[in-house]
Amino acid sequence: MIQSSELILNPDGSVYHLNLKPEHIAHDIIFVGDQNRVEKITQFFDSIEYSTQKREFKTQTGYYKGKKMTVMSTGIGPDNIDIVMNELDALVNIDLETRKPKENLVSLNIVRIGTSGSLQADIPCDSMVMSKYGLGLDNMLRSYLIDDISEKAMEDAFIKQTNWDLKKGRPYVITCSETLEKRIESDQIHKGFTGTAGGFYGPQGRVLRLEIQDAELNKKMDSFEFEGIKMTNLEMETAAIYGLGKLLGHNCLSLNAIIANRANGTFSEDPYKAVDALIAYALDKLAE
Repeated sequence: MIQSSELILNPDGSVYHLNLKPEHIAHDIIFVGDQNRVEKITQFFDSIEYSTQKREFKTQTGYYKGKKMTVMSTGIGPDNIDIVMNELDALVNIDLETRKPKENLVSLNIVRIGTSGSLQADIPCDSMVMSKYGLGLDNMLRSYLIDDISEKAMEDAFIKQTNWDLKKGRPYVITCSETLEKRIESDQIHKGFTGTAGGFYGPQGRVLRLEIQDAELNKKMDSFEFEGIKMTNLEMETAAIYGLGKLLGHNCLSLNAIIANRANGTFSEDPYKAVDALIAYALDKLAE
């Protein structure tokens, strides 16, 4: 039995941070970072049957073209993803009354919809990127046993090419769900290699008042290449989602609307339109 200190429940029996019970979620789940973006997606739903919010975690479940879906805000960063993925898994794969894992495990379909900046000139503003690979530059996932799910050759290449300082931890590479990749892909979308940073400023090479450990890291990431694969974009959640998804047995995919291009210094003239286009694309693909 899982102790109450390890799996914390609210007085009403819901999981602690998400404030959800098993009946509140669908098997197809859309992640967004910003809680205000939840309703930008559910405004297209035919109906909403459940809504709740606790802290930055806002959840709405309803129907789109007859398909039951849940939209959930995760907040920012790998640490929040650790909370969201583990509590979602507990909702479907742990009996919350007996506190024991279920014998028959459920695989959720989880699609992240976010915004990002492109690192390559040939992926322009207002385009859409599907993350084939996630590169984790954080240390959160290293708290788990990930050697059997990570792409070690690509990790070694990244460490060598960027002269990565291992005092910051060993980067990890995880692939997306092939099931969701086939379900979502089309000629409208780029396939990418997405970097996931553990912070917004120093970890992504931004300098305000503090010097950073490697001032050339962004340039090194821009030029990184492994068997023809280059880094396409940088954000703060994808690799963590992919890693915990694989460990827990869930299908995960990350989609990003590209609103900036760092290679040529451009920014989308209408980033809201780019995000709306990605939302419509993802909803229709999930509803098929």
